[in-house]
Amino acid sequence: MNRVIAAALCGVLFGVGLALAQMIDPNKVLAFLDVAGAWDPSLVLVMGGGAGVTALAFPLITRRTRPRLDTVFHLPGKRQLDARLIGGAALFGIGWGLAGYCPGPALVALTLGTAEPWLFVVAMLVGSFACKAWLDGGR
Repeated sequence: MNRVIAAALCGVLFGVGLALAQMIDPNKVLAFLDVAGAWDPSLVLVMGGGAGVTALAFPLITRRTRPRLDTVFHLPGKRQLDARLIGGAALFGIGWGLAGYCPGPALVALTLGTAEPWLFVVAMLVGSFACKAWLDGGR
């Protein structure tokens, strides 16, 4: 139960941070991506803040023998780039650039009561399930 409560609190904190940073506003994100036009560099601070906290905290946290609310750390084992990773990253970037949403901010934006994030989330889920079915070979 502690794990569920901790996960819920982290999710709420993350969502509030996304909203405060205006990452749930696709126009703000698209202005950040428009480096050749009306570029808004303010989201660099959001990304830099997240990267900075991670860079400082990750080495300290992984020195522990185990996480506080689990028995082992669940870290990625894969260390090389391959076509699936690069293709997925490119597809993610294209989708982000076209819609102005990525999954986390889109989920938070569902609370705004507008249709746009709902359409994005439905399309994201359909695409995710279609990709899984394709990779599993139709199984």
